[in-house]
Amino acid sequence: MAFVRVGDIDICHEVHGAGPRVVLISGTGGDLRVNPNRANDPITKAHEVLMYDQRGLGRSSKPDEPYSMEQYADDAAGLMDAVGWERAHVVGISFGGMVAQHLTLRHPDCVDRLVLCCTSAGGAGGSSFDLLSIADLPRDERATVSMPIMDTRNDLSTDPPTLAPLFDRLGPFMAAPPLNADDPDAAMGARRQLEARAEHDVYDRLDEITMPTLVAGGRYDGQAPPDNLERLAAALPDATLRFFDGGHMFLLQDRTAWPAIIDFLDR
Repeated sequence: MAFVRVGDIDICHEVHGAGPRVVLISGTGGDLRVNPNRANDPITKAHEVLMYDQRGLGRSSKPDEPYSMEQYADDAAGLMDAVGWERAHVVGISFGGMVAQHLTLRHPDCVDRLVLCCTSAGGAGGSSFDLLSIADLPRDERATVSMPIMDTRNDLSTDPPTLAPLFDRLGPFMAAPPLNADDPDAAMGARRQLEARAEHDVYDRLDEITMPTLVAGGRYDGQAPPDNLERLAAALPDATLRFFDGGHMFLLQDRTAWPAIIDFLDR
């Protein structure tokens, strides 16, 4: 774990593995500490992976001011420059996929191959579920609302609840206090991220993203539904669309997902 100054913030980041370079951009509320085994993630076995806490999250700076998607993109590009990476593959997950779209539009020379996981283009391409609309709910109630959105197979009205694979373990985690609950700026930073996310819309510019792109998602995702991924892939000049057996957490639910992503990056 290290910190580097990028623009107006300090970014907490880590580099793991060896091989072709990959920038991994995490989703809403992402915090490196959530995954204690991140050094052993499948993608680090044959790649050098740069991962980081985005502004407002984890151990990175949390300025109390409006954030923008353009800032998130510039943060990623600035971090690459700060660690001496001129180019890399980029894998964006959920909100990270939105950031990756802005990064590619603003800094196309930084990106080799692009992977957009469980994400949306916004606008006429469809938006991911508005997480800001449930942000003020108590954490346990928010988790209950989120379950069927994250995987449409989840049905909490049955007795016992019908849960998709993985969600028997994920549910209690979603309802638990966040790792940085003792950080007085954490809630503010998380909300600033959601506010920026609500403004995401690059659908009319997707034809400018010309590098080979894999659009990947879960068949049962209610947060970034399959229709959104289909529109996203159709609007990109050089895109491959793959669906996997899972919901918004398909990367953990379907063991074939990461190998397919790695195969795409290594072509």
